[in-house]
Amino acid sequence: MKHLITLTFAYLIASFSAMAQSPDDILGIWLNEREDAKIEVYKQNGKYYGKIVWLKNDKEDDGTTPNLDDKNPNANLRSRRVIGINILRGLVWDADDEEYDDGEIYDPRSGKTYSLYGYIQEDGKLFMKGYIGFSLIGRSTVWTRSSL
Repeated sequence: MKHLITLTFAYLIASFSAMAQSPDDILGIWLNEREDAKIEVYKQNGKYYGKIVWLKNDKEDDGTTPNLDDKNPNANLRSRRVIGINILRGLVWDADDEEYDDGEIYDPRSGKTYSLYGYIQEDGKLFMKGYIGFSLIGRSTVWTRSSL
């Protein structure tokens, strides 16, 4: 009986260890919830960032003018293309909570920047929540791993 309990305990520990996230699980290409943009998450100086690398529709309604960051509060940045913009900035891995936090997410549709935290769900999708002030109030999104 003791042997069975020991084996069961060892199995449970191994199972929990296998489920533990690696900080770099966030790296790669992600398709946003609207399925109209792909974001490449990369690591720089111990923090995680994400830039837009693909848009379903990279042109304005006229079909020729590229989408620009025209809602940016910084007038000097309004002429830059949306593709290539870093929309995720400064995410830090919190090993205790197994989540990424202390980051920001920029919304080029509105020109607003929000505080951000997120984590990889059990199904492998990336859950993120942008908020102002308190994380209880905000908007969440779920991204799916993708490729270019």
